[in-house]
Amino acid sequence: MKNSMIRNINLAPEGKAKIEWVKGHMPLLAQMDKELSATQPLKGKRLVVTMHLEAKTAYLAIVLKNAGAEVAVTGSNPLSTQDDVAAALAAEGVQVYAWYNCTGEEYETFLNKALDIKPDIIVDDGGDLVHLLHTTRNELVENLLGGCEETTTGVVRLHGLEEKGKLQFPMIAVNDCQCKYLFDNRYGTGQSTWDGVMRTTNLTIVGKTVVVAGYGWCGKGVAMRAKGLGARVIVTEIDPVKAIEAVFDGYTVLPMKEAAKEGDIFLTLTGCKDVITKEHFDVMKNGAILANAGHFDVEINKDELNAGSSSVKVVRKNIEEFTWKNGTKIYLLAEGRLVNLAAGDGHPTEIMDLSFAMQTKAVLYVLENATKLENKVYTLPAEIDQEVAALKLKAMGFGVDFLSEEQKEYLSKTPS
Repeated sequence: MKNSMIRNINLAPEGKAKIEWVKGHMPLLAQMDKELSATQPLKGKRLVVTMHLEAKTAYLAIVLKNAGAEVAVTGSNPLSTQDDVAAALAAEGVQVYAWYNCTGEEYETFLNKALDIKPDIIVDDGGDLVHLLHTTRNELVENLLGGCEETTTGVVRLHGLEEKGKLQFPMIAVNDCQCKYLFDNRYGTGQSTWDGVMRTTNLTIVGKTVVVAGYGWCGKGVAMRAKGLGARVIVTEIDPVKAIEAVFDGYTVLPMKEAAKEGDIFLTLTGCKDVITKEHFDVMKNGAILANAGHFDVEINKDELNAGSSSVKVVRKNIEEFTWKNGTKIYLLAEGRLVNLAAGDGHPTEIMDLSFAMQTKAVLYVLENATKLENKVYTLPAEIDQEVAALKLKAMGFGVDFLSEEQKEYLSKTPS
């Protein structure tokens, strides 16, 4: 654990058991681990990985290390780091800078400590590494080949830099790969969000009105699972196309001010700030439950919730009770942070097998194409999506049909 900053190295055995469990359910990453351990394509390269530090992320870091890289890892959220996993990773020889419930100052220190290795490639989750490299750690850009971004929020921030002509190195938007957003964002977020809500509250969902803010891929997954659990679902949106899509998917669509009067459980998945504010707290039912599954804890305005409450108390782990000025009780889960990670184990292992296979492919793509890439945001070639999907199907015992030569010829003909 040389140079690492973790809570307690004695927790390593528990963390190792968690990592061993996910390894047994991530066949794509296991196959890559075997191949890359033999070929060592990352030998001599330095990587910084900033992600939610739990067992699946740990296995990704180990795969990259086994491929020859020097790896430093930090968490991407103060409440999602699992201290036993961090200890196990440090025991494996990975530099780890993270512990559960770190302060904002500690979080910043961890990011900077990781960047001190002077990375060739970064793997980011939300854009905090990219932000530092464009501001206070700009001296490191000269050595940087490029990086990869895991999340919708991070990709939005990258496009903002690119559009202004300020992006200083190439970045792969792994989030925009089909094998990521179709599965991780939709099915992963759908399952893990409800896992976090239900294990935290120990309540049923059936018969309740669930308000889902945002109908991107994450919102679609959460709404779909809510419907399957027996809830009535209301969607709030700012995009008319996504809103009408939600209607055709069978949901009610309302402005948040109207939805706030009806909801029993509220879930925000927009990537934007102030989705739920004072005007919504004013009209909520007694006992309303609020949770966020967006990257940052800004979607539910906690300052206004605190300011308008006569009392605040913790009533259960990861549940705060706010007595609003009109006497209603409003419950906030996991401090408004990512409920699926701050109050759960994150996305299912089999789904993250796809996402982290794509991350590994993206790291190798940056390495192999560094001299050709410009300071832009890229997506991986479609062939890589196809390759990873085919491998996953095979690992799960499924298969697909193939076109005959006659069919290929037929499809290639220009209609007369």
